[in-house]
Amino acid sequence: MEQQSCQALVEMRDVLLETYAVNDAMNQLLLAHLGPRAWRAQLPGTNPRAGRTIAAIFAHLHNSRLVWLKNSAPHLKCPAPLDPFRCTMKQAMAAHTRSAEQCLRMLTDGLSGDRDRKVHKFSRGSWARTWPAGASMFAYMFSHEAHHRGQILMLAHEVGYRLPASAWGGIWQWDKLWKARGFAGRPR
Repeated sequence: MEQQSCQALVEMRDVLLETYAVNDAMNQLLLAHLGPRAWRAQLPGTNPRAGRTIAAIFAHLHNSRLVWLKNSAPHLKCPAPLDPFRCTMKQAMAAHTRSAEQCLRMLTDGLSGDRDRKVHKFSRGSWARTWPAGASMFAYMFSHEAHHRGQILMLAHEVGYRLPASAWGGIWQWDKLWKARGFAGRPR
């Protein structure tokens, strides 16, 4: 029974890690299908500094990852932050790739049962309590990004930029995303 329990925990950890990797694939899918017109578009009638543009939301996602990494896994090298007012789509794509890789390293360590692991806590920033590293860390990270993906899709729609179905629908094609990331099988 003990052996089966350990195997189930290892499989659950692996599924969470695969899901976080696919999470970044979803972000990359949206980035690949956005047009320059949508990148910095403001909602009509809003103060340019009052609401986030799509560029600023993608910068926020990346920069939030850096906060998590610096506070929870200081041994991992952080990529440079993104300037929400100046970053390009190409810079955002590259930055997201790098920060996702480091977040996966942090999650791999934080979700392991290894006694020598380096990630023991998850800090979302100075504004919030620190949590033990584990499944809640994964859930928060994934939920945070899913929330902002929804904002990106809504904002693109509101400013009149229609993302193709392969983008807005593609983020829900988990079997395809799993396969594209090179994972065996499908979500499990």
